[in-house]
Amino acid sequence: MRIVLSDHAIFEMKRRQIDQKEVERLIRHPGQVTDGKNNRTVIQGTYHDRKYNKQMLLRIIGEELDDTFHVITVYRTSKIEKYWRGTYR
Repeated sequence: MRIVLSDHAIFEMKRRQIDQKEVERLIRHPGQVTDGKNNRTVIQGTYHDRKYNKQMLLRIIGEELDDTFHVITVYRTSKIEKYWRGTYR
């Protein structure tokens, strides 16, 4: 799958200090994929954040077109239970 980052996604990744390789890894090996608003796809996965020393959720919002995933925005959150679909262990 080809991955294309929007200018907004690049800006937010820099601002939020989220590594592009981590975003690409999660797109290729998602923890969970759900439907978002406006026919968008939400890819998310958990990881241990060393800076905050706790489990965090990385969320990638984008659109799938043919064999390309267009990343619209990326962010991390500690509110795993709010966004995780089903039971989170």
